[in-house]
Amino acid sequence: MLSRWGLGALGALAMAPAHAEWTLNMGRGVTDLTDDVFGLHMLIFWICVVIGIGVFGAMLYSVIMHRKARGFEAAHFHESTVVEIAWTVVPFIILIAVAIPAAGTLLQIEDSSDPDMTIRVTGYQWLWEYDYVDEDVSFFSRIDRESDRARQLGSGIDPASVEHYLRNVDNPMVVPVDTRVRLLLTSGDVIHSWWVPELGGKKDAIPGYINDMWFKANETGTYRGQCAELCGRGHAFMPIVVKVVSQSEYDDWVAEQGGDAESEGELATGQPSSGEVSADEATSSEESPTAGNATEGRTEDGREDQPEEAEESIVGSGEEDEGSEPATGDEPSSEDTGSGDGSSGASGGGSSEVSEDELMSEGETVYANLCAACHQPDGSGMPSAGFPALKDGAITTGPVEAHVAQVLNGKGAMPPYRGSLSDREIAAVVTYERNSFGNSTGDVIQPSQVAEQR
Repeated sequence: MLSRWGLGALGALAMAPAHAEWTLNMGRGVTDLTDDVFGLHMLIFWICVVIGIGVFGAMLYSVIMHRKARGFEAAHFHESTVVEIAWTVVPFIILIAVAIPAAGTLLQIEDSSDPDMTIRVTGYQWLWEYDYVDEDVSFFSRIDRESDRARQLGSGIDPASVEHYLRNVDNPMVVPVDTRVRLLLTSGDVIHSWWVPELGGKKDAIPGYINDMWFKANETGTYRGQCAELCGRGHAFMPIVVKVVSQSEYDDWVAEQGGDAESEGELATGQPSSGEVSADEATSSEESPTAGNATEGRTEDGREDQPEEAEESIVGSGEEDEGSEPATGDEPSSEDTGSGDGSSGASGGGSSEVSEDELMSEGETVYANLCAACHQPDGSGMPSAGFPALKDGAITTGPVEAHVAQVLNGKGAMPPYRGSLSDREIAAVVTYERNSFGNSTGDVIQPSQVAEQR
């Protein structure tokens, strides 16, 4: 009986699917960087193997060959110069042998310069938003509906019957093969962490800050990961899927999304999305139990929630959802209409003066919502990522007209705000930037000045 069980167990281990899943070593991945990391891992592993064999071999030899039963007596000595030199020099040599390749690999991991394309990744509870900076494409990606249904208590669906259970999404990130992709990671609520093992690297997405990482996939295929930072009760339902395709397939996908592969990228890298309202809708309990009752998978009254189709959670095509359209220059602004000057509209601005205290207060709010993610809450910026410091900055201490013009028209990765902010909001944020972070220009910009430059 035992022999038959043993043969059965060996046969199961010999099966290809089981063998593919049963591995004790880390994977190689599909990028040059993951290959380098694997090589470093194996180098250190074999160094540890040699050290282990040497140490335990010497111990076993001493125990066996110099035991008391053979008539040996322990030697009595103190402060051996040779031993002290040996246990200082040998570990030093080992550390140098490990440090040199490790430092080179770490430098490669952190070097995200000269990317072929940039994608801004924003984590929400509990989904991801992807903004393709250069293609003008933006969409949300969350757990697929089949997994969402199967995970609910009392659903009657066997999770084993769902392909890639809890590891699939409705809208995967799509990138071309052999392309250096830089990711700018931030968050709209709590700390998340973007991690796809086969592409290498894992970086936290932190509210108000931008972390960056990069990868360059050498093989086409679909690669899966998940949020690796405990971000709340829906943490387990926040998978990541990246599809690596040929360049021609990628161009076709961009066209299907309504994007433009030749676009100069007006989306702000690291800016809070203008579709945050859509993000809230996509994570509401009415749309998905993943967000509403992630641990129970049921509505408040105990009934099974029936999610809508996946398409309802998509922003896609670089367009905004209904109800989340940014204000245009022709639409009334709540700040303008509430100012009591009788004017409305982004370009109206009003004729009455707004006090410095009001402008500073409103400007602080606008800055926190739109600017702090790139230029940091203290105005220190992120020069390495292309976001200059506003503290003692050339634009914030230079001519007022140039400062207003840059906010209106944008520059580089910074989008133009003429269509999404009113005159009063722009005047407020410019006033705030010129009189905060240690800047003390004393300039107070009025909405009428902004209106003149539109």
